[in-house]
Amino acid sequence: MSKKLKLFLAISYLLILLTFLYFIFFQIEISRLNDFSYYKELQVKIDGLIGDKLYINLLIFFIFSVVWVALLGFGSPLLLISGIFFGKWIGTFISVISISIGALILYTIANFFFKDLVNKLLEKKFSKYINLFKKNEFYYFFIFRLAGGLGLPFLLQNTLPVIFNIKKINYFFASVLGFIPVMFIWVAVGSGINQFIKESDNFSFVNLILSKEIYMPIIYFIIFILISLIIKKKFFNVKDR
Repeated sequence: MSKKLKLFLAISYLLILLTFLYFIFFQIEISRLNDFSYYKELQVKIDGLIGDKLYINLLIFFIFSVVWVALLGFGSPLLLISGIFFGKWIGTFISVISISIGALILYTIANFFFKDLVNKLLEKKFSKYINLFKKNEFYYFFIFRLAGGLGLPFLLQNTLPVIFNIKKINYFFASVLGFIPVMFIWVAVGSGINQFIKESDNFSFVNLILSKEIYMPIIYFIIFILISLIIKKKFFNVKDR
């Protein structure tokens, strides 16, 4: 069963990836990528498309995000896209919910089919945290998410809790609450890029960075990194067994 599931996941992931690449390489005019007016045209098309069918596009983005994350996809491109498509607030909401559900599905799959493999690969390295999570799994997993997964790749962040055997309800709600700050920052950057394209007549990297919609999220991100380091030291500074 696990071999069949692995094959299914691999094929599904490749299909999604190929679909995404098809959109990039065949729907976008590669020859015009250095033409700022082209991005303004795309921005107008996107605003028109989203505005006319907001709920349908939210549903499509939601389903795609859930499947993408469940099939080992990374989250940052989704956050930028949601900011460009839906703005800061709606983009953050739909991203947090869809990515949390996708992560929960991935965790469930890993816990059910690949628990022994995950334990074999990760338990020894992260065994020092097991007792912490046993004390209060919701609290420590929330802190873990809030700290950006302690710098771990997104895939590992979503599957590592298998070694702690976290309850699904705690996994989901700790993810939702812990994801909000960092996801808002990424979505705000995407929204800021969209706003910059809408208001500018030509591209300037300096003007882009100096745009309030961009430099404020960058400042928030730097603050977030510093807070994450403090959280890591305060809550996860555990000596190896």
